[in-house]
Amino acid sequence: MINTNLKFWRRELALTQAQMAEKLGIKRSLVGAYEEGRAEPKLATLVNMARLFNISLDSLVTTDFSKKKNAKAALQLQAQTAATTETTANRPGGNLRILALTVDKEQNENIELVPQKAAAGYLNGYADPEYLEELPKFRLPMLGTGGTYRAFEIAGDSMLPIASGTVIVGRYVDDWMNIKDGTPCIVVSSKEGIVFKRVFNRLKDNAMLALHSDNPLYSPYQIDVEDVVEIWEAKAYISSTFPIADLSLNRLASIVLDLQQQVSTMKKV
Repeated sequence: MINTNLKFWRRELALTQAQMAEKLGIKRSLVGAYEEGRAEPKLATLVNMARLFNISLDSLVTTDFSKKKNAKAALQLQAQTAATTETTANRPGGNLRILALTVDKEQNENIELVPQKAAAGYLNGYADPEYLEELPKFRLPMLGTGGTYRAFEIAGDSMLPIASGTVIVGRYVDDWMNIKDGTPCIVVSSKEGIVFKRVFNRLKDNAMLALHSDNPLYSPYQIDVEDVVEIWEAKAYISSTFPIADLSLNRLASIVLDLQQQVSTMKKV
C-alpha cells in the first residue's frame, strides 16, 4: 500500500514530489521511485511519512487510503486534530518538525554520533535518513526507551570542566516551550552550528533563547528561535579526559592530617 498511499496523501496535501521530498528529507527521485513501486522506503522514512500524514505506521503500510471509505475516516481524523496542530505551529518553539532516525536489526533506535568533523555536514543532512545511515552508531541501554537520543562531539572550552572532544548524549526536545532555565543542551542552528550551552527560555518574551557557557570567560548571547533547527537535552557524556584534582584542597587535607597526627602525639606525651 505504500506507493498508493504516498500518492494519495501527497495529492491531499497538495504537494509536488519535490515538496514532499523536502518535507521527508529525501531526494525527489526517491519520491517518484516510491510512488511507482520501483523502490521501498527505509523504516526511518516510513516513520517520517506516517508523522507527516498524521496516521499510524501500521495503517500506512496496510490500509488503502485511495478507497473512499478509508480516505473519509482518515480525513475526518485529520480535521479533528487540525485546530490543535495550528495552535501548536503558531506557538514559538512549537513548530512541527520531522525527525529522521535509524534503527538496528531488532528495530531499536540507534544513537547516531556526530563527530566534530561531521558537524558542518549535519546542518545539511540532519533530516536525511541516508546521511544518518553513514554516521557511527551505538546504544546505551541505561538511557532506556523514553525518547530519541543523538550524540555530538563538542569542541572548545566554553563548558569546562567538560573538555573539548567530549561526546554529549542528548535526548530530542520536541516542544521547546517546556525547556527549563539552565538546562544543558546541544543546540543546532543555521547560524551558530552545533553548540553545547545552558539554555534559558525566552520564547514567550521575545521568541529568543539565551545561551550561557559554564566557563565565565565566555559571555552569554541570544539566538532567534527561527534560526534553531534542533535541540537535544544533555543526558550523559563520554570523555577520555578525567577531571583534574584540585591540588589546593589536597594540600589542605594534608595539613589537617599532619595537625591531627601532631595532636595525637602530644596527647600521648
